[in-house]
Amino acid sequence: MSTQPRRWWALALIAAAQFMVIMDTSIIGVALPHIQTQLGFTQQNLSWVFNAYVIAFGGLLLLGGRLSDLFGARRMFITGWIILLAGSALAGAAGNVATELSARAVQGAGAALIAPSSLTLLMMLFGANPRELTRALALYGAAAPAGGTAGVFLGGLITQYLSWPWIFYLNIPVAIVAVIAAPALMPAGTRARGSIDWAGALTVTAGLAALVYGIIAAPERGWTSHYTWAVLGAAIALLATFVIIQGVRRAPLLRLSLLRSPNLASANLAQALLGAAWIPMWFFLNLYLQQVLGYSALPAGAALLPMTVLIMAAMITVAPRAIARFGPKATTVTGLAILAAGIGWLALVRPDGSFTADVLAASLLAAVGMALAFIPSLGTAISAAPPADGGLASGLVNTSYQVGSALGLAAMTALAASHGATALGDPQALTGGFSAAFTGAAVIAAAAAVLAALTLRTPPSTPAPAGQAAAERRTGDAHVRA
Repeated sequence: MSTQPRRWWALALIAAAQFMVIMDTSIIGVALPHIQTQLGFTQQNLSWVFNAYVIAFGGLLLLGGRLSDLFGARRMFITGWIILLAGSALAGAAGNVATELSARAVQGAGAALIAPSSLTLLMMLFGANPRELTRALALYGAAAPAGGTAGVFLGGLITQYLSWPWIFYLNIPVAIVAVIAAPALMPAGTRARGSIDWAGALTVTAGLAALVYGIIAAPERGWTSHYTWAVLGAAIALLATFVIIQGVRRAPLLRLSLLRSPNLASANLAQALLGAAWIPMWFFLNLYLQQVLGYSALPAGAALLPMTVLIMAAMITVAPRAIARFGPKATTVTGLAILAAGIGWLALVRPDGSFTADVLAASLLAAVGMALAFIPSLGTAISAAPPADGGLASGLVNTSYQVGSALGLAAMTALAASHGATALGDPQALTGGFSAAFTGAAVIAAAAAVLAALTLRTPPSTPAPAGQAAAERRTGDAHVRA
C-alpha cells in the first residue's frame, strides 16, 4: 500500500479511536436506569458512572501526552487500547457499584493514552499540507461529538435487545482491530528523552476527583457543612500543589509558560466551557426522555439520532467553510451563542411535553452550535502551541474539554438535585430539576461565547482555516514514517 492511501486509512483508524473514546462517555446514558437498578446506584450518585470515566480520562490526559512524546505516539496508542479493552471487560462483568466505578476509571485511563496520541499521529500524517490538515481535522472533530451522540442511540439499541453489559463489551472487538492495524498504518512517532511527572499526574487527578465529589455531594450534605468545605478545600489544595509542582519540576506535565502562547489559554477555556455546557445537556436530556416522557431504551436513543446526523454533516461541510470565510474566532463565538440558545430552549421542557414539541428543534439548534464551536476552538488550541509541543497541546486541549465536562456535569447535577431531580416517579419535580440544569448549561455556553469574543485573537492573515498556521509551521518537518 502506498503512503498516500495509507495515511487516509490511518486517519480512519484515528477518527474511529476518537469516536470510541468519546462514545464511551455517552453510551452509558440510555443504560443508566438499568445500571442504577441492578447495581444499586442512587439517583444523585448515578452521574459517577459518567464521572469516574471522565475524571480518569481528563486527569491523566496530560500524562498521556507526555508519555506519547517520551515513548512514541504509536506505542501509546496501542497501549491505550489494551488498557481500554481490559477496563471494558471488567465494566461489563461488574456486579456492584465499586467494581463498576473502578472499571470505568480503567477505561478512562486507557482513553487518556489514546486521545493525545491520536491527535499527535494526525498532525504527523497531515501537518505538512494545510489543505489536507483542515480536512483531516474536520473528520477528526466530527468523530468526537458524533461519537458522543451516537453512543446514546447505540446504547439504546444494545440495552433494548441485548443487555447493558454489552455497551462495554462493544469496545473489545474494536480494540483488537486497532491493536492489530496500528503497526501497519501509523507512523512510529519521534521519541524524546526525559522523566515522567508522576506526582503531577497524581495531584491533578486526585484534585479533580475531590472537586467533582464535593460539588455532587454538596446538595445532600449542605453547602455550608464542614464536610463539604473539607472536601472542596482538599481539592483546592491538591490542584494548587499540582500548579506548584509544574512550576518547580524540570520536566513537568504542563509547562506553565506554554499557557502564555497567544490564543492557547483562550482556546482551551472555550473547549472547557463547551464541554461544561454540552455534556450536562446530553445527560439530562436523556434522563428527561426516559424518566419524564417514559421512553424505553431504544426510542430514547433514536430520539437523539437527528443530532448525530446534523453534527456530523455540519462539522464536515459547514464548519470548515465558515472558518475559511469568517475565521476561527467568529465561528467559535457564533457556535457558542447558538449552543446557548438551543440549550436555553430545552430549559422550557414540560412534564407533559413531547419529543416533537419540546426536544427536536431545540436539540438540533444546539447541535448546530456545537458543530460550529468545536472545530475552530480545537484547531486554534493546537495551532497556538509550538510544533515541538504537539503532544502536550493535544493532551491539554483534550484535558480542557474532559475536565470541563466533569465539572459542568457535577455542578448541573447539584443544581438539578436542589430543584427536585432526585424525586423519581414525580414528573413535575424531575422536570423542574432538569430544566434548572438546562438553564445552567445555557448560561455556561453564553458565558463561553462572551469570553471567546473578548479573549481570542484574530490572526493577522485572516481568514485561515483552523489548524493552517500549525500546518505551515510543520511544512517540511512532518515526521511521517512509512
